[in-house]
Amino acid sequence: MSKRVPLRSRKRPRGFVRSLLRASDGSAAVEFGMVALPFILMMFAILELGLVFVTDSVLENATIETGRLVRTGQASAQSMDAATFKTSLCGRMSIFASDCATRATVDVRVIPQFATTPPDPMAGGTFNNGVLTYDNGDPGDLVLVRVWYRQPLLTTFLAQGLSRMNDGAAMLTATTAFRNEPA
Repeated sequence: MSKRVPLRSRKRPRGFVRSLLRASDGSAAVEFGMVALPFILMMFAILELGLVFVTDSVLENATIETGRLVRTGQASAQSMDAATFKTSLCGRMSIFASDCATRATVDVRVIPQFATTPPDPMAGGTFNNGVLTYDNGDPGDLVLVRVWYRQPLLTTFLAQGLSRMNDGAAMLTATTAFRNEPA
């Protein structure tokens, strides 16, 4: 003999489904789960962008101060070459000095006029050291000092906005141009 199920109990699954659809006990946790990942990524991007701005500011000041050695003739008096210029630059990079020697690249050249466009070592998405030179110049020469600093980026969408390199690293650039002081 089969037992008859009352009509009332057959409707229960529909009521149960409806009650699940109306329940909002875990909605805050689900909403937080959907918002947390983009929020955390955005916070990391903001922190990383702040680090890029601080690094760029320190690089700019170090380039200007090290370029002053060329402008005043101290670099020529010390027979400074690209390696010693870079060492002096890295000594002025404060908290970023530890890995500056591997990340920084320098180009110091005499230019005929301020409107000169020197070769771009970042053309094509790779860095070409072959177009870089080092020349302190003579008194009265116009000198262009350029420094590139490779800043690796962790946040992928920040790398898309800042980078010109194919490897995803941002190349921060600091430039100063001046006329060497007379002897």
